[in-house]
Amino acid sequence: MKVIKSLVLGSAAGLIAMSGAQAADLPVKAKAVEYVRICSLYGAGFFYIPGTDTCIKLGGYVRVDTTFNGNTYGGPAWSGDLGQQNRYRDYFSSRSRMALTIDTRTATEYGVVRTFGQGDFQFNNFGGSTSNPTALATFDANRLSTAGGGYVAVEMVFIQFAGFTFGKSASAYATPWNGYPGNNNSFLMGGADYVTGVNNIQYTAQFGNGVSATIGLDDPTVFNRTAVLNLGVAGGATSAGANAYGGTHVPDIVGNIRVDQAWGLFQVSGMAHLVNASYNILGAGGVPNALSEISGHPEDKWGGAVMAALQIKNLPTGAGDDLKIDVSYSKGATKAVISTSGASPNFVMFGGSGNGAYQSIGFGQTADAVYVPGGELKLVDAWGVRGAFNHNWDPYWSSSLWGSYSQVRYGGSVLDVTSAKGAWCANYSVGKGAGFTCNPDYSVAQVGLTTRWTPVKNLTFSAEVGAFFLDQKMSGVANLTAAAPKPTTVYEFKDQSTVFLNVRAQRNF
Repeated sequence: MKVIKSLVLGSAAGLIAMSGAQAADLPVKAKAVEYVRICSLYGAGFFYIPGTDTCIKLGGYVRVDTTFNGNTYGGPAWSGDLGQQNRYRDYFSSRSRMALTIDTRTATEYGVVRTFGQGDFQFNNFGGSTSNPTALATFDANRLSTAGGGYVAVEMVFIQFAGFTFGKSASAYATPWNGYPGNNNSFLMGGADYVTGVNNIQYTAQFGNGVSATIGLDDPTVFNRTAVLNLGVAGGATSAGANAYGGTHVPDIVGNIRVDQAWGLFQVSGMAHLVNASYNILGAGGVPNALSEISGHPEDKWGGAVMAALQIKNLPTGAGDDLKIDVSYSKGATKAVISTSGASPNFVMFGGSGNGAYQSIGFGQTADAVYVPGGELKLVDAWGVRGAFNHNWDPYWSSSLWGSYSQVRYGGSVLDVTSAKGAWCANYSVGKGAGFTCNPDYSVAQVGLTTRWTPVKNLTFSAEVGAFFLDQKMSGVANLTAAAPKPTTVYEFKDQSTVFLNVRAQRNF
């Protein structure tokens, strides 16, 4: 009897265990799959981040550039080994880039909250268009362009909320096209170019009918300072003094008033920029020494710039044709005129000579101000104009004719050593030869043509040819110690020019 009872109880227990195991194996009802939903609030390409009310758009481009007789992105041969046309220069330079953009937007009771960022993954060949071991010894982004290397550049990173913008974005001073009214290259002089962004805080007010106004504070440390020349420091064959900018004391104060209409755009911009020097006494190259702090410094001075910009759309020459132009004037803020998407250039170019000299030379030193130790800052003036006419031949072909003209002026007279020009020339110590006259003023002019072919949507092949002209104001001959590999010998001061060709393939996505 006990045996039968044990068998019955064991069988029951086994059945219960089996039923429990089967119940555990039954499928659990899965949560509903949340598919990506299109967000139509902010235009094409946006979708909702799953589980949120935030819309996101991913985009960017892949771009391949090659420039002949110039630097990356169509930089003219206006300085360095390219300007010297020596054996270290590279005859061509190329860059491959993939830009990725992330744009998020969320509707709130305060309006849309937006974040935006762009990172450029890129590779440059040839170390910045030179194989000079002196240049290659200096670390910069190009040194990362080894085989299998490359680097990431950050352009825009900002937050927008209730009319405010915080982060790295285009300055309120800039035009919508920055330094690109129709050109591909990043080196069109004549106005400011904030296309890669600057750290700032700004507020935009909309007044209706396309009228708006923006005021902002820009950090000038990286972008909007050229040089403050301490003329108590010995210069060189193509410069006077040494850069003696002090630390950043206050941000640039910038703003604009803008009108956007169907016919085009009109904008007026202004900037206030503080110019401040470090010390009166500095060592070679502007390096401080034990006497610097006790030597004092010149008082800070406010400079600034103004700009007017105009775009005219719907020209009778063709559908989508337009004309863009902007005019700028600066005093103590030369980057507002002599500007690239990076640093402001100093121009040093060599050419042939028929005046008994070894070669000819032309140069232009870019500065915001000059001073003699114990004296006051003398602000440098500059003005420029640039623009482009953009024409569509048909849905597949388009061209842009672009150009610019700029002047940099050191005020006063060569004979007045208390003026910027007189003080600069008093510092410029070279072996003066026949017919030598000193004048640091210079002008630059540029003209070019860009033609594009778009065989399919968002894929464009383009070619750009450009010419650059340096009109320097020195004259005669002088014995100069030029940068190696140039010899120390007699050179003739003469205007210079150069041309470049850039070809590009770009796919937007």
